[in-house]
Amino acid sequence: MSRAGAHLDRLVSVLPAAAALRRAVRLAERGEVARAFSLLARAARAGLMEAEFRVGRCYLQGAGVPVSRGDAQYWLRRAAMRNHADAQSLLALFHFYGFGAQDRRQISSPRNEASLFCATESRAPDFVEARRWAERAASAGSADGQAMLAYLLTSGPESMRDVDAAHRWYELSAKAGCPQGALGYGLSLMRCAKDKEGRYQAAEYVRRAADAGLANAICLLGVLTESGDGVARSVAAAAQLYRRAAEKGDRSGQRRWGLALVEGRGVELNATEGESWLRRAALAGDGEAAARVGDLYARGGSLPPNPIEAAIWYRRAAEAGHATAARSLGLLHLTGAGVARDPEAAAQWLRVAADAGDPRARVDLANLWLRGVGHPGDLAKARRWLEEAARGGDMVAACNLGVCLAEGHGVELDERQAATWLQRAAGAVVEAQYYYGRMLVDGRGVEADATAGRAWLARAAGAGMANAQAALAEMMVNGRGGPRDPLTAAALFEKAARKGHVGAMFALGVLNVGVLNMGVPNGANHMIAQRWLRAAADRGHGHAQMVLDSYQQRGHVGGSGSEDFDVGVPVGQRGAV
Repeated sequence: MSRAGAHLDRLVSVLPAAAALRRAVRLAERGEVARAFSLLARAARAGLMEAEFRVGRCYLQGAGVPVSRGDAQYWLRRAAMRNHADAQSLLALFHFYGFGAQDRRQISSPRNEASLFCATESRAPDFVEARRWAERAASAGSADGQAMLAYLLTSGPESMRDVDAAHRWYELSAKAGCPQGALGYGLSLMRCAKDKEGRYQAAEYVRRAADAGLANAICLLGVLTESGDGVARSVAAAAQLYRRAAEKGDRSGQRRWGLALVEGRGVELNATEGESWLRRAALAGDGEAAARVGDLYARGGSLPPNPIEAAIWYRRAAEAGHATAARSLGLLHLTGAGVARDPEAAAQWLRVAADAGDPRARVDLANLWLRGVGHPGDLAKARRWLEEAARGGDMVAACNLGVCLAEGHGVELDERQAATWLQRAAGAVVEAQYYYGRMLVDGRGVEADATAGRAWLARAAGAGMANAQAALAEMMVNGRGGPRDPLTAAALFEKAARKGHVGAMFALGVLNVGVLNMGVPNGANHMIAQRWLRAAADRGHGHAQMVLDSYQQRGHVGGSGSEDFDVGVPVGQRGAV
């Protein structure tokens, strides 16, 4: 401070409070907030209403003095009680965020009102007091107070809401030049717009708020621009609006800008930078952004897959109430990808998603319950969910419901209903083709038709299903439902065996012993026979163990000894639910 400035301050100190206030305002405009506060405090102590308001603002913003909510409220209340409209508006904001009671505790280093009220401390709002002060401010002509009152009338408790009154207050605030009022009025106009002209007018008020630098208005204008709602459609212009909102700290803008970068939508693709913006939004509490980060790491693509990172972000999103992320986290626990394999934890998260209305999670959870994971009382709900999904066209759900009914898994066995659902799903789901084919062959729930059953098994086998390959090969060996074809049967058995099908391993062993003499190439092949019989026996196939023991006891070098072998054991296996 210059000598002249110090001399002027000393001179003002002996003048009336009004002069001190005028000097303080000029100092504040030049950025000399510490000197300004000293003079403001003198004028406030002298009872000048405007000085009281400004001192309260200084304590609120940390301008020339440490931040103190309690001191801010004290001075704002003094000014408000003397009908200072802007002080009344700020008091309404205090009560809205639950800081109505005097509180002299300080918080770290907020820069403005918004950061003050975004502090980690959470309190219950006092809507009644907030409305009382907002009404006084609004009636006195405060544009901020009018916007605050309108917001309370649209977003406060149900008993307080009055959309028509809010619309009128937003209009007054907007026409007085308040950015928050312009945004609120634009949103209100959108709700009642009936034509393009109405949408255009609504978008214009959103643009006014955006031009004033309101971050959430900039983001909303980006949304309108991307969809062409009330403004000219431009994906590139929308992306730049999202960028502006993101740089101002708007978490929705950060999420949308991050997605634009990740997807290359309206901007050059940059997955790394996009992930960074999505992460910032997620850390600020945006559940959708956290879910998208989880997707990036779960699916890979532009970024390398990382199931551990995926699980971390899915959990953050799920805890924020994101249903799809809760389902994804449940599936990770089900498979053990990135987290410990834990069916109970999987059921817990799937239930969160199911309760939130995710139909896929309901089907997943129903399948878990029917496999015994969960509570017995959930089985009726599980069947109802599967039926709802199946009737809605979910063929996987129809297949699962059919299998449960066919096997009595968690529900009363009903083969006729099982066949109906499996037939419906067989056109699209390989497992249904297999199960329906087996039911036709065995005459379970439908009239036996081995020919039709064999055709369905052939479709499933052609899709690579090991169970179907083994079952079809068995029918080809014994000529059921069609001609015998041992060569094709042997090839099918080998395909299934190489996928781990134990019955097919046993069948290959028996075929290569040569006892069936059905045209298998090279006749008996004892080394191959022993290898497949051993593989089946090691996996617990009882008949394979008996045949292998008998086979080895005879010490074969040639000959078949067909009389010692029971080769009539079916090799088809029923799959799990």
